[in-house]
Amino acid sequence: MISKKAKYAIKALKVLTEEYGKGPVLISYISAKENIPKKFLEAILLDLRNHGILQSQKGKGGGYLLRVDPGRVNLAQVLRVIDGPIAPTPCVSFNFYVKCDDCIDEVTCALKPIMERVRDANLGVYENTSLLTFQNLDSLETKEIAIGAGSAELAETSANRMTA
Repeated sequence: MISKKAKYAIKALKVLTEEYGKGPVLISYISAKENIPKKFLEAILLDLRNHGILQSQKGKGGGYLLRVDPGRVNLAQVLRVIDGPIAPTPCVSFNFYVKCDDCIDEVTCALKPIMERVRDANLGVYENTSLLTFQNLDSLETKEIAIGAGSAELAETSANRMTA
């Protein structure tokens, strides 16, 4: 489950994607448009700026804007900045791996292969969903994925979701 902070970050990035190329956007505008508490939003935007997703401009006409093209920013990047690991358990994380303290042997662990499939399914969606997706919400196709679906099915589903 993503945190409320991550949900707000995604909503703010949706607004910044809509305004991409038009100049800086005021925090108060984003806050009002997406009903995000302003102080909370300030901290979120600062995190995204510190990780290179946003840039800010001070003074009159200042605000926040995307540092890179919205097609180059995916949800996996955003979620890792805001929430940290995407993997459901630390032993299957690509970027934040930690051996589980209650696991005697990862090779024979019954839970690890299941958590790897959960991680892969989530990553398939997050990595293939760029900020541009928010401009094409009507064209998104949802498709159920059978539990245990292989990578070909996941790739096909991800491809069907991306139209931009």
